[in-house]
Amino acid sequence: MDLYDGIMTTRAMRRLAPDPVPRADIEAILRAAQQGPSGGNIQPWQFVVLTSPEDRRWMGDCYRACYERYENALLAMVGPQPDADSQASWDRTIAASRHLAQNLSEVPVHVLVCMPELDLTLTDEDGPMDIGTTHASVYPAVQNLVLAARGLGLGSVVTTVFRIRHDEVRAHFGIPDGWSIAALVPVGRPLGRFGVARRKPVQKVTHWGSWGERQEFETPEYTAPRDPGQGEVG
Repeated sequence: MDLYDGIMTTRAMRRLAPDPVPRADIEAILRAAQQGPSGGNIQPWQFVVLTSPEDRRWMGDCYRACYERYENALLAMVGPQPDADSQASWDRTIAASRHLAQNLSEVPVHVLVCMPELDLTLTDEDGPMDIGTTHASVYPAVQNLVLAARGLGLGSVVTTVFRIRHDEVRAHFGIPDGWSIAALVPVGRPLGRFGVARRKPVQKVTHWGSWGERQEFETPEYTAPRDPGQGEVG
């Protein structure tokens, strides 16, 4: 698969089959994650991989409780979408999110991406230097994992809803003090179809030279090639 095609057709897959994922594929996506870039090559991540039915059942029960609380609060806050297409897209997202919450325990692989709670701020005679958080050096590894999964025909989704019970999850899986969980990435065979995700036109989020300076793109919109390895439409 062409790298650009893989990037452009990677989307959140919340409907995943319970079929086992070969150990070789799990190791391959972890190796790709390990190659993620990080500031100063500090590699501030650790991976906790859950494959046993007992671990996945516990994580699934915890996640479902978190999601139910989260969805109730979200739907109370979010009003109707501006048009029918947007509403349909929103409704599909909610339905897929509910499916993941209700079926997470059946997903064959859960990857907890952990990071140390570091303060990267340095100080000199002119004061503190804010260079951002450790997340900037962790999420490239997460994206590498997701893209490697795509290349192997595996679906995945990055979620943080479990953080509603973050300390409980940390304690259950023995994650030491001073570490937090940046993301949960469920991985499995997709029941949905890979393809270009619904996004705002890139021209609307791009400024040339300074904020507010817009230009039309000169190249045509991306068109995904036919991918015979896709799953059935979900």
